[in-house]
Amino acid sequence: MIAAPRLTLSDGNTIPQLGIGTYKVPADVTADLVAGALAAGYRHVDTAALYGNETEVGEGLRASGLDREDVFVTTKVWNDDQGFDETLRAFDASSSRLGLDRVDLYLIHWPIPSADRYVDTWKALIRLREEGRVTSIGVSNFSTVHIDRLRDETGVLPVIDQVELHPRFPQNELVTANAARGIVTESWAPLARGGLLDEPVLERIAARYGKTPAQVVIRWHLDRGLVVFPKSVSPARLIENGDVFDFTLDAADHEAIATLDTGERTGRNPDLD
Repeated sequence: MIAAPRLTLSDGNTIPQLGIGTYKVPADVTADLVAGALAAGYRHVDTAALYGNETEVGEGLRASGLDREDVFVTTKVWNDDQGFDETLRAFDASSSRLGLDRVDLYLIHWPIPSADRYVDTWKALIRLREEGRVTSIGVSNFSTVHIDRLRDETGVLPVIDQVELHPRFPQNELVTANAARGIVTESWAPLARGGLLDEPVLERIAARYGKTPAQVVIRWHLDRGLVVFPKSVSPARLIENGDVFDFTLDAADHEAIATLDTGERTGRNPDLD
């Protein structure tokens, strides 16, 4: 059974450090995938309004038979729904699709600075937390500039910043800045959408530990104190991705993996929106 450690957030709540992502997981396989992952020991599921599978995530949660308190669920408000009232309505819709009256973590999916609505959106998240409908609140794809504006205008910092992060784009400065603010960094596209798994550096490290390159990269995220949720539509691959708690990387491994840093994103730059 997969048994991921939990990290303590700045609001005192905890989050499983390893979870499953559901971006681009087809709706018709999502429920079975989520239920299977939970049966294997996962306790953290990440979805979003954009993904079009919140209903099926909820079905998978119920099919698992687990108590609600045993599973950590994240969803996100999409760009078109930003603004105070709009976000409250968007949360109602997500909550209904998930079949949950409370979400563990609610995120602003992107800052979209050109629209200049993310502060009002953040105020809505604060309201949802105060009402007990959301346990923790955070952001996704936010830079320190965006985060500091939230702090300056509301007095409330996010507990999580979910960003693209992998060995080719390790986000060292942002991770350090977030830590200084008490914010946990969470990695999306943690395997660079599979684009770096044939790197000789990773293959050599994997061979030494009897692991796969993907397991080495997931361990790299965990060793850095990040929350990570690799995505796969294969139940067997999900179980393999979770088999990462019987080894740790040494300093030489981390130095070798650092050579893969090219600053190359697989997604868009949020500062340019």
